[in-house]
Amino acid sequence: MSANRMTFDELMAKKNAVKTRKVHKDEEHRIQCACVRWFSLQYPRLHGRLFAVPNGGRRDATTAAKLKAEGVVAGVADLILLKSNRDYGALLIEMKTLKGRQRDSQKQWQNIVCADSEYKYVVCRSFDDFKREVDDYLKND
Repeated sequence: MSANRMTFDELMAKKNAVKTRKVHKDEEHRIQCACVRWFSLQYPRLHGRLFAVPNGGRRDATTAAKLKAEGVVAGVADLILLKSNRDYGALLIEMKTLKGRQRDSQKQWQNIVCADSEYKYVVCRSFDDFKREVDDYLKND
């Protein structure tokens, strides 16, 4: 491999080499950030079509109530690609680590939105999963 090209794992190892403590929660965040960066570079014509849904995170009760009143729905996928292909109206992507599991609210939301097969829902556990799913989905245009 050339000196300018790194695999995702090499990039992550280099980035984390200085850190002595690994925070599990941060792993999903780092993978998702790498996926979004890659998508922006790989598909600039689709700028704004892939976006994150900020459903997670700690919030006080007042903020949570406001968000719920504004329409926040528990379990919504982490990333949504608003681009139809021959088979689906959008690609819904739930990011998880290798050990991560969907919460019940995420499974319920998946069942609701996929009931009529209008949307494709995938769980990606790595950068490579994300890249493969997005490329395959967009090839089916």
